[in-house]
Amino acid sequence: MGKRQISKIILIETILVGIISLVIGLVIGIFASQFMSILVAKMFEADMSEFQFIFSTESCIKTCIYFAVMYFAVMFFNTFTISRYKLINLLNATKKNQKVKIKNPLLSVLVFVLGSSILGYAYWKVTGDVHSLTTADKILPPIIMGIVGTIAIFWSLSGFILQVIKSRQKIYLKGTNMFVLRQINNKINTMVVSMSVICLMLFMTITILSSSLALRNTMQRELIEMTPVDLNLYKTANLPESSINRYGQTINYTKEQREDSKISIIETMINNGFDMNNLKDVIEIPIYTCNELTWEKFFGDKIEEIRLQFPMLAYNTEEQIVKISDYNKIAKIYGIETYDLKDDEYIMLCDFDSMKKVRNKVLEKGNTIKITGKEYKSKYNECKSGFVVMSTSHTNTGIILVPDNCPLTEEMKEMTFLAANYNANTDEEKEKIEPLFTSNDSGFIQNLANKGLEIDGLTKISIIESSVGLATIVTFIAIYLGIIFLIASSAILAIQQLTESSDNKQRYLVLRKIGCDEKMINKALFRQIGIFFGMPLILAIIHSIFGIQFVIEMMSGLASKADLLPSVISTVIVMGIIYGAYFLATYFGSKNIIKEE
Repeated sequence: MGKRQISKIILIETILVGIISLVIGLVIGIFASQFMSILVAKMFEADMSEFQFIFSTESCIKTCIYFAVMYFAVMFFNTFTISRYKLINLLNATKKNQKVKIKNPLLSVLVFVLGSSILGYAYWKVTGDVHSLTTADKILPPIIMGIVGTIAIFWSLSGFILQVIKSRQKIYLKGTNMFVLRQINNKINTMVVSMSVICLMLFMTITILSSSLALRNTMQRELIEMTPVDLNLYKTANLPESSINRYGQTINYTKEQREDSKISIIETMINNGFDMNNLKDVIEIPIYTCNELTWEKFFGDKIEEIRLQFPMLAYNTEEQIVKISDYNKIAKIYGIETYDLKDDEYIMLCDFDSMKKVRNKVLEKGNTIKITGKEYKSKYNECKSGFVVMSTSHTNTGIILVPDNCPLTEEMKEMTFLAANYNANTDEEKEKIEPLFTSNDSGFIQNLANKGLEIDGLTKISIIESSVGLATIVTFIAIYLGIIFLIASSAILAIQQLTESSDNKQRYLVLRKIGCDEKMINKALFRQIGIFFGMPLILAIIHSIFGIQFVIEMMSGLASKADLLPSVISTVIVMGIIYGAYFLATYFGSKNIIKEE
């Protein structure tokens, strides 16, 4: 048979296998994608009443095109490879011994140490010096170092592991260890790049899955913590005749707007036709600011150190001030901790992680502030937890609690704030009240708009709905990518090992002829496949220990380290099922390939 005919057979075979794989893959993918959507939606307890089965024709066409491009590339290289072989080489391929390339052990050790050092420095950069990695160009070097270090580790392993174990004769000559070690040594030699890529893909899988699940757990927990009531409303107090917004535009306020800014939110609501019987547990408090107390003034002599570390902070921002009795009213309805103060003390409330660290630097040795000429010392040497405005997560960057006798004037009032619950007992009843604050058809909102008045606000229902939407998208993409990387890396390893078993069939036959029984051969095969599946996974796990810490630090305020453990356990379970299934399938498949006929 000529080369052209052989190439034709391979071409037809490849096309048929490709078509069958594509059709089956599309069918599974279409239904699996719907399952993924439902799974993620259920994870966030999203409303599934509007769920529809969706088939994207555009995505299907793109999948077919990308698959075809890859498959044509494979067919081209297969044909090219076959055309280079001589018939005699094909006939005698199984009888030829593999050449074991031995690298210089000293050079391998040096490369291993160098690779480990590069990885160690990269690990330190993404954990110990994480605050310096503020832009993409600063994050890129540790990523490149991680890739280079990984390749160096795998390149060097084959150069000295065999030599080290050969020096331990009891281990090297025991059972089939000599055969297994030489097989592994040679394969690592020829698979440095692919092992490195698989390791990095597994690293991405562990990091993406753990981080996204931690994000989901944190968001779910914090949504419950940070939405303790049904409604928050707030409006600016003491509007001037005009002001300049952040875009440099001058805004002129009407007399009606200025007068409304001097009355309470409750009065504004009643004046505009709102029925207060729709609400219960209503608490309204004033929030103050002081020109002489900005972030810069609060940081005091630590300002230069903090400015170097966080150059982007708006240091001229005025601190928000709340009287202790007013805050305790809000805290009681929220179900969070209340506080007490002496006449010369203050408390800094802050629960946004990165800002909390900055403020704690100032508070750790005590800090004094001045309000309208009177000095107040910090009651605690650290920030205390607490908040006023509801949110999706802990985003309070700072509220100063002061004693009730603090001389705060009406002119210092920045805003008035209202917290309340809907006067309803069921979710259905709450859904009926919700449009009064969220729908443009609401008479209350229309009355405000007609007069040019504005009350900003948040409702528990709208916060949860918007948060679930964002979290679902992020988690869906993360889980999808993580599982794709996991399946791809597992499949590559499985194909490599199945191909290796097919190539080594003659070598296992030789083992039988020299006296190895089936148990010894199966054990050798199991160890060989186990080591190949284990090596990239072990290094990927080490990478992930530092990678996950970096991602969580970058998502400070969104994902909490406290939620990492259950996320890591979930990731281990997912990886154990998928990676373990591929490992076992590879082992049993290889076992069938090498068994004696």
